[in-house]
Amino acid sequence: MSDDNTPTTSGADRARARRILTDIAPRAWEHPADKAALSALRKLPVFDEVLRKLFGFFGEKPIRLAFQANAVKVGPDQYPRVWEIYQDVLRTFDVDREYDLLVSQTPLVNAGAYGMDEPFIILNSGTLILLEDDELRYIIAHEVGHILSDHVLYRTMTELLIALAQMGFPIVGIAARAVLVALLEWSRKAELTADRAGLLGTQEPDAVMNTMLKMAGGSPRTHGHEMSLDAFIEQADEYREGGDVADQVFKILNLMGQTHPFWVLRVSEIRSWIDSGAYDRILRGDYPRRGEPDPAYQEDLREAAQAYADGARDFFDQMAGAAKRMSESIFAGFSKPK
Repeated sequence: MSDDNTPTTSGADRARARRILTDIAPRAWEHPADKAALSALRKLPVFDEVLRKLFGFFGEKPIRLAFQANAVKVGPDQYPRVWEIYQDVLRTFDVDREYDLLVSQTPLVNAGAYGMDEPFIILNSGTLILLEDDELRYIIAHEVGHILSDHVLYRTMTELLIALAQMGFPIVGIAARAVLVALLEWSRKAELTADRAGLLGTQEPDAVMNTMLKMAGGSPRTHGHEMSLDAFIEQADEYREGGDVADQVFKILNLMGQTHPFWVLRVSEIRSWIDSGAYDRILRGDYPRRGEPDPAYQEDLREAAQAYADGARDFFDQMAGAAKRMSESIFAGFSKPK
């Protein structure tokens, strides 16, 4: 990594090459499954009641204090290298508002965007140790994407409900637990939206996927030549396509209770988005602008529903393929001469 006071020359050169996404609307990068899951969440009969009780109990100021009490606010004189990267991300998204960015002394490599009316971003200190400048830019752009897509209210709600459930707090009854399950489903889909924003903020696909590789299993002692992005992509393909029926079921069960999808799945999703041509179209300036009317509501819902249908079809295709491979293996065993 470069010294905290000066960005790397190569990083500055790349910053000049990045396209400023003037007036870009968040729906340009939002994942259809994110929209579908949020639509399903809002249809829960108890959702509004739980939301009102939770934030009526806490309020805006206590939420900010709870997250920010043990963190350092980033600025021109406090983590100046991180501040410069953050400013570059805001310029890339053509955002004229600054959200508080803080560093928390936490070895776990992670980050988050939280709040209600006043969003803010928390970077864990372990993230700064592990990642290079271009990789850190992806993490910051990812979190800015959450804010621009209005994810922070529901993400904050998810974190609070998880914490209250772990403490056995009485506010978390059966209704709130049902909301939490739906929130976790939406949260995993929302990460796919933010990953796309992270790519647009860096405009370097390899840097994004290398970050995912490091987040999955890197360490400060790992040198670049000891990790292979190609091997990780191959691992992601094997995970998505391989396994028998039991493996496919366990893949689903392993995700339950998780706020984020697994990194190998996220690599596959971002590669699919790039391959679709949508990423290149945005860089060419072909994207919806802020202030332009949204697409017809029903058309938007159809797109979201189609994404869910495609996801379900993909899952059942995998199950069928796994079952076929398992049966072939069984019959092959019976047919072997003794």
